[in-house]
Amino acid sequence: RIQILFEQLKMSNTKIGDISTDAMTLTRFMMEEQQKYPQASGSLTLLLSSLATACKATEAAVRKAGIAQLYGISGDTNTTGDEQKKLDVLANELFVNLLKSSYQTCAMVSEENENMIEVPVAKHGKYIVCFDPLDGSSNIDCLVSIGSIFGIYRREKEGHVSKEDCLLPGNKLAAAGYCVFGTACMMVFSTGNGVNGFTLDPSIGEFILTAPNMTIPEKGKIYSTNEGNAKYLDNNLQRYLNDCKFPKDGGKPMSARYVGSMVADVHRTICYGGVFMYPGNSTAPNGKLRLLYECNPMAFIVEQAGGLAVTGRGDERVLDVVPSSLHQRAPIYLGSKKDIQTILTYLRGDA
Repeated sequence: RIQILFEQLKMSNTKIGDISTDAMTLTRFMMEEQQKYPQASGSLTLLLSSLATACKATEAAVRKAGIAQLYGISGDTNTTGDEQKKLDVLANELFVNLLKSSYQTCAMVSEENENMIEVPVAKHGKYIVCFDPLDGSSNIDCLVSIGSIFGIYRREKEGHVSKEDCLLPGNKLAAAGYCVFGTACMMVFSTGNGVNGFTLDPSIGEFILTAPNMTIPEKGKIYSTNEGNAKYLDNNLQRYLNDCKFPKDGGKPMSARYVGSMVADVHRTICYGGVFMYPGNSTAPNGKLRLLYECNPMAFIVEQAGGLAVTGRGDERVLDVVPSSLHQRAPIYLGSKKDIQTILTYLRGDA
């Protein structure tokens, strides 16, 4: 009987009943990817592992927020003037402490901290991490999907670390990702070789590869934006939105979907196609989203998935914008290639 069981395992190689015996965990995936680069030191693998732990800890806090009385406002505001929720503060501390203790970072930029967070020299590594520890926090108390976003840069020079070391364009990202806390917890990231998604299996506390080689459809049927700001938008963009609802050819209109959590809206856009945008307008020329830890990581992932991410200023890529401050804002249009190309046609006034 034992011999038969081993033969069955050899044939299936993956399951006994509903239990996988050869699951591709996040840790295993990163180790296997590392083997492809003989010169790799393993530093990035260790850093991503620490980020995964931070995401797991944050997800656990989100799941028990009501019971642990973590809903509500902490009484402070963050660097961009948003009221901080209790979970914002907790998630930020989790990310900062876990990244410091990874020994792989020298500096961090967080939405919740006005200044750069410098890591003690004894714990210095070669990476700079920019992150939004809890994106979409205005949705926390009503149980809507939220998430975390991060971007990883290699430090370009030695010596004392300064704010200027963190002001790097997105085209210099070594890796980027996000973790969405919704009906399940999924971590999606890229190291520049495609995009992969890992779902947290709570029974073993590990992220399991469930969405390998994620690609965004070339064209979608969904547009996502805060149309409450339509009166402040450029006339060309207003025409685009109107044509989404009332197509010139009399065809079926696009569907409107807007969660208000960038992680949730972008994740849906990658899965189903279409466009997500937070453009500049007459009251906020640079939009609302922050370049270093929101726009750049998401633009990197979308481009790696086969989409486009632009600022709407000509054909400028989001990843080519050189930041001048840690919390700089930038307009963003990202999504399916053909949909973004259509928007650019409208913005140029050619449609």
